[in-house]
Amino acid sequence: MVIDVGYLTKVTKRIIVLILSIIGIYLSFKLAIFYMPFLIAFIISLLIEPLIRFVHKRTSLTRKTSAIIVLIIISILLISLLVWGITVLIQESSNLLQSLNQYIEIAYNQIQGIIENINFEKLKIPQEVTNVIQNSLWDFIGTISNWIKNFLTSMMNLLTEIPTIAIYVGICFVAIYFMCTDKLYMIDQLEHHLPKEWVKRIGKHIRELISSLGGYLKAEMTLVLISFIVSLIGLYIFKFIGLNVGYPLLAALGIGFVDALPILGSGTAMIPWAVVSATSGDIRLAIAILVLWIIMSIIRQFAEPRVVSHHIGIHPIFTLISMYTGFKVIGVLGMFIGPIVLIILKNIFATVIDKGVGKAIFDR
Repeated sequence: MVIDVGYLTKVTKRIIVLILSIIGIYLSFKLAIFYMPFLIAFIISLLIEPLIRFVHKRTSLTRKTSAIIVLIIISILLISLLVWGITVLIQESSNLLQSLNQYIEIAYNQIQGIIENINFEKLKIPQEVTNVIQNSLWDFIGTISNWIKNFLTSMMNLLTEIPTIAIYVGICFVAIYFMCTDKLYMIDQLEHHLPKEWVKRIGKHIRELISSLGGYLKAEMTLVLISFIVSLIGLYIFKFIGLNVGYPLLAALGIGFVDALPILGSGTAMIPWAVVSATSGDIRLAIAILVLWIIMSIIRQFAEPRVVSHHIGIHPIFTLISMYTGFKVIGVLGMFIGPIVLIILKNIFATVIDKGVGKAIFDR
């Protein structure tokens, strides 16, 4: 048997390039987490760049002055929202932690009532199976309650670390300032220190990523922000008219987070909430939540075609797999990061994917 050394060398190189690319993406995410303030500053600078250009073109001001004016306005808005948000979140999280045992007891009683109303003998379900089902439900409620306690405790600890938050926010704002005012200087420095071929390839990949991933994230963030604001306003209205909505900001954040996940939507959180409210006897709140969900769905259906100009071109099953993989690797946050990694991989290996991964690696 004749061994084609050239073919084996070519395949080995392709596999090594693929492995190194995946390792590079993994390390990039690690570095992104480590330098999170600068990443946030970079994203915000991209988002406000159109505003800076608008002010610069419509006035006789220099780009630097235009950037400073836009940054001052946005800084005032962001700091005001941060102060209000942190204050309300601390208050609501503290109240929810104190009342959590009461809600768990209500959930236990509701499930117990449902189980008692089911005629297991008529259904011919053995007592052993009934006990397993009942114990599984208790374990599920216990797991959910522990997860909520741990999440709220962690958030409380994070929110109360004011000096650390102030340092991160300060670094982030300074970085935004330099990225907006000295953008051209930074690009010149990159071109000066890096080889021309690197600059071309890096610039090409960055432009493609900003076009695909950046456009997708910007569109999704806009839609999620719309859902969050609509749900927050609706929940505060419910609270003011006397409905049993004790934690509107926390609930709106939860709805916004679920709405940010691909495939899932705000209904994943709001429909079960309405069902639980209805089974506990609060029909008014259940109807109000369903009406709010319908309004949010209609607004999203009208806004989505105008905000999202293109689709990510990935089948939902692969998006679901990426969400599950992200969840297993880094937890709940991974459900949001997984699809982003999938889009990046699709963008980087677009040529390989179009040809076929196996063919691209093993064809002669």
